[in-house]
Amino acid sequence: ALEDTPEAAASMRVRAELIIAVQRYVEVEASGETQAQAAKHLGLTQPRLNDLLRGRIEKFSLDALVNMLARVGKQVAVKVKKAA
Repeated sequence: ALEDTPEAAASMRVRAELIIAVQRYVEVEASGETQAQAAKHLGLTQPRLNDLLRGRIEKFSLDALVNMLARVGKQVAVKVKKAA
């Protein structure tokens, strides 16, 4: 999706990376669990997890995604570099 500003595009890119990390957690580490169980570990309801798994990026803030990953023992690292 194209964003109106470079700032919005940057936020969208980071949120997309974090959503992919949560999706990997669900697919790999929580693969033996139901979606409801995985959602509980992430601090979500099953319908919210379904939104996340379907890639509905706009429904999740950076804070929410970082918090989900922290709940399941993942550490989020930030790397800042000069824009191309």
